[in-house]
Amino acid sequence: MARHTGWIRICVLDDIPALGARVLAQDGGTDIALFRTADDRVFAVADRCPHKGGPLSQGLVAGDTVTCPLHNWTIGLESGEACAPDVGCVRRYPVRMEGDEVWLSMAAPA
Repeated sequence: MARHTGWIRICVLDDIPALGARVLAQDGGTDIALFRTADDRVFAVADRCPHKGGPLSQGLVAGDTVTCPLHNWTIGLESGEACAPDVGCVRRYPVRMEGDEVWLSMAAPA
């Protein structure tokens, strides 16, 4: 992982499966899940559903949402908010693309 000005180079886009996720393990903290949508947008959220802590990275991606594999809560990847009727949110992390490289900031949520 390369770093510059607060951003960390995580991977290239093709390292994240289309409609899937890649997990960035965090020592002593909640892992981060990077999701790739069908149109190659990338989002990063804490890999923990706000309902019962399920691993969002193992969920199904559809559009710009992911469905938790444990109890089918749907989370908006752009907002981090659970979709109605469920209520809750997950921490989001800023992501940017530089060419085909995926960069992540550990700063305050986007």
